[in-house]
Amino acid sequence: MSSLEKMPNWLLNRAYLTPNRKALVFKDKELTFKELCDYSLSMARKLTACGIKRGDRTAVLLNNHMDFVLVLYALQLIGCPVVLLNVRLTNRELAFQIDDSEAVHLITQMEFESIAVKLNGQTGIHTIYKEQLIAANEVDFEIVTEFNLQDVCTIMYTSGTTGFPKGVIQSFGNHWWSAIGSALNLGLHDQDAWLAAVPLFHASGFSILVRSMVYGIPVILFEKFDEQQINLALMEGKATIISVVTSMLQNMIRDLGEKTYSPSFRCMLIGGGPVPLSLLQVCKNKNIPVFQTYGMTETASQIVTLTPEDSLAKLGSAGKPLFFCQVRIDKDGVAAMPNEIGEIVVKGPNVTYGYYNREDANKRSFTNDGWFYTGDVGYMDEDGFLFVIDRRSDLIISGGENIYPAEIENIILSHPAIKEAAVIGMDDETWGQVPCAFYVVANNAEISGEQLAQFCQPHLAKYKVPKKWIQINELPKTASNKVMRKSLSKFLS
Repeated sequence: MSSLEKMPNWLLNRAYLTPNRKALVFKDKELTFKELCDYSLSMARKLTACGIKRGDRTAVLLNNHMDFVLVLYALQLIGCPVVLLNVRLTNRELAFQIDDSEAVHLITQMEFESIAVKLNGQTGIHTIYKEQLIAANEVDFEIVTEFNLQDVCTIMYTSGTTGFPKGVIQSFGNHWWSAIGSALNLGLHDQDAWLAAVPLFHASGFSILVRSMVYGIPVILFEKFDEQQINLALMEGKATIISVVTSMLQNMIRDLGEKTYSPSFRCMLIGGGPVPLSLLQVCKNKNIPVFQTYGMTETASQIVTLTPEDSLAKLGSAGKPLFFCQVRIDKDGVAAMPNEIGEIVVKGPNVTYGYYNREDANKRSFTNDGWFYTGDVGYMDEDGFLFVIDRRSDLIISGGENIYPAEIENIILSHPAIKEAAVIGMDDETWGQVPCAFYVVANNAEISGEQLAQFCQPHLAKYKVPKKWIQINELPKTASNKVMRKSLSKFLS
């Protein structure tokens, strides 16, 4: 194995290089990199005492908290691939991901005890509550001092077009190159601090932790999004960079009013879809630098970024690829011409090498020479700027969360009164989009949208349950009997 395939453990190395530099701020507590390392080693010894050992695939179901960060670094020190679980999912969804990932341990918190008990009954997974770790014994273990860049760091689940989530394998190398690409794009300043109010179980949140280690900058961690508290932090100069989605930025601007951020604030990194021109104009008037991005779980965060100087002239564009990444448009197997619509295909060292236990999906999505077919449709203009037309064809993006219609449709169709169902995205001022369901009843059955919503609630995360229900006589279909979701949009006007 060449030396380029290995590198020092990020936390250990950062604590060695800049031990006294601020690393993490959560509420009223601050840790230096040395303190963060010491606490993480202690956490690792406690997890070892609880039975976790090197190689154990470990699921984590936690809210944003300093303890979440310690658990993640502790698992890296032990040498455990981490399965990051979304706290908004239902038992059914979580059980599927635990079984599919073959996780053997679950680290969670007492707030989710009822969920964890059910998961243990459904999957047999060994559960550890973070609260019990406070008084846990500490047992020495063999510390992982080097990372193999090909090894699995994390598995994050993304919905699939069949309705079944897919586990995206993210290597240490994927996260490393994502962090380097972001640094080359944004630059590094001595006083940088990254505010994290997005979930750490998402690629957008986890990538901030990686950047902190690689760059040697602090993370200002918030338990949840609160536009008033975040605006106050940015006005007081406590952070220079923040990652947001459009709905977060809209709330922040609304709360900000006539006030302005500190002169040290330099980057509003925004994902989750194109940003409205009116919002960009407001940000420009307030001298708020907005960097629009395009990325996904499969690329370990962004792979394309639009700089502020281009944000108005190239409205709707996701920008250009990061320095060592490539993007092209595939049109029926050949490279598309400028402004010709096709499938977005990407390549780079930050791109996953596959889905866990999904050989069919891997064969469809990846080429032998490293190109990943995203399933997204778009085009590149004559200047090389990427424009995304449709996120993975039917994807609904609601407040930064990815929702696939097929997953919702599968639940609706399991109701005996339903013959057919189709779900599309409906514009929403707060969330960007929310799900809207169309349904055809079986055998003249009578059932309301409210009843169907109640039926869905135990099976779907709250944000996935359709906000509007429309009963129709039949769904529009193609000659091959495929539902034409685009044709359903006319019912919303």
